[in-house]
Amino acid sequence: MRDDVEFRRAADAALDGLKQHLIEREEEPGAAFEVEEQAGALNVLFEQPPAKFVITPNAPVRQIWISALAASFKLDWDSRMEKFIYPRTGETLITLLDRLIEEHRDH
Repeated sequence: MRDDVEFRRAADAALDGLKQHLIEREEEPGAAFEVEEQAGALNVLFEQPPAKFVITPNAPVRQIWISALAASFKLDWDSRMEKFIYPRTGETLITLLDRLIEEHRDH
């Protein structure tokens, strides 16, 4: 990623795609969460058990950060895949968030 403008474009596109994905998932039976956008961040709010996931772009380090399940997940841009990836597992933003949602439901 060469500069902040390029990061912002990539992060905005990734968050828009994630938001659309989550809105579709909200309609699933038993979803029990809502998505809201607030000041450039996405929040995933759960009814039972109560919880909040926060997904935010972090321009200074050119990452997308997820705060969920009492942990922080920092995703880096993969120029080959043209997606934000969680380096520890290789998961994309959507795949990681889907997994975290399922883990939250299982608790």
